[in-house]
Amino acid sequence: MHRTQTYYQQDAYRTRASSLILAAEPLPGGGGRIAFEGTVFYPEGGGQPADRGTLTLPDGARLAVTDVHEKDGVIWHRVDALPPAAVPGAEVTQQIDWDWRFDKMQQHTGEHILSGTLHRLFGAENVGFHIGSEAVRMDTSVPISPEGLLQAETEANRFVWQDLPVQVSYPDPRQLAQMSYRSKKEIQGQVRIVTIPGADVCACCGTHTATTGQVGLIKIVSAEHYKGGMRLAVLCGARALAGMQAMQARQSQIVAELSAKPAETANAVRRMHKELTDLQYLHYGVCSQLFDALAEAADPHGDAIRLVPGLDPDGLHRLALRLTQATDGLCAALTPTEKGCGYCLAHREGDVRPLVKALNAAFAGRGGGKPAICQGSCAGQAQDVAAFLAGR
Repeated sequence: MHRTQTYYQQDAYRTRASSLILAAEPLPGGGGRIAFEGTVFYPEGGGQPADRGTLTLPDGARLAVTDVHEKDGVIWHRVDALPPAAVPGAEVTQQIDWDWRFDKMQQHTGEHILSGTLHRLFGAENVGFHIGSEAVRMDTSVPISPEGLLQAETEANRFVWQDLPVQVSYPDPRQLAQMSYRSKKEIQGQVRIVTIPGADVCACCGTHTATTGQVGLIKIVSAEHYKGGMRLAVLCGARALAGMQAMQARQSQIVAELSAKPAETANAVRRMHKELTDLQYLHYGVCSQLFDALAEAADPHGDAIRLVPGLDPDGLHRLALRLTQATDGLCAALTPTEKGCGYCLAHREGDVRPLVKALNAAFAGRGGGKPAICQGSCAGQAQDVAAFLAGR
């Protein structure tokens, strides 16, 4: 079969074309795949997702294109149905989802600018790239400091503001040998070079904006160390705008909750954190006094089953251990929860695991631990659990 003509590489802004079907094949599980003489649909590859869109058959039937892949130079369009009119020789009208395509063009061009900037400033190679549904993922070969990322982000956006042309060329082998360009893998045959003057020169088969100004904005939203380098999440264009709008909305909520001016939210959070830490320290001390009092009231040779509302798992554990210091009987710390009861059972010298197993079976619980102490939760009410333990 002839190689598919790639209209999307000739003109990334072309959204519509008519082309003849070369092959149409049903697929297991339903639907099928169609190959054309040429296509405006970009196939998945190079970190860029496939285009979406529709095909209109001669009889007016419309097929949704759900995926596009290239194999041995032939681009296959997966469709949700394969009606009788979809036969070789039929002329079909192709229509891509332009909003989907332009988003990918903004993300991909922004990635070129940022990758080229990171390479120029820090010698960082782009060793992984994918345009995800929420953000662009970029993996670099070397670690980069927060200050370095801020510098690169600023310089990348300067290239956006200059509204530079995004140039595509197909150099011959002699010209290519004299060029310095980025590429993540060895390429056989004709190489397509995308050049953004001063920012990047890269071998790439994807779709890009005509100028850098159409990228709009490049924003690094997260960075973490990954396999000796960095993993970045990046937003470009409309995604960056939506991300900043969402961030502003969250900031407005925080300002309202803290009753602080936008520039003072960090100080207000630090103040609240200190107040919370002080309260937690006070709470710890008060609980210690309560646990001491509950332990002192215990029979040295009897069971100590105590129900205390509001305890977290750490508090349950502390209370159960404190009770074992006062009695050689069963020690149980219980607290009501939204779903039932939290518990911690302990015994100074015994094994509470069989009892925990019986408790979990009786009250649909989950938990376990060591012979001397086990912890978990169950669906029973705290009073019923206490009665169960007392009557075991």
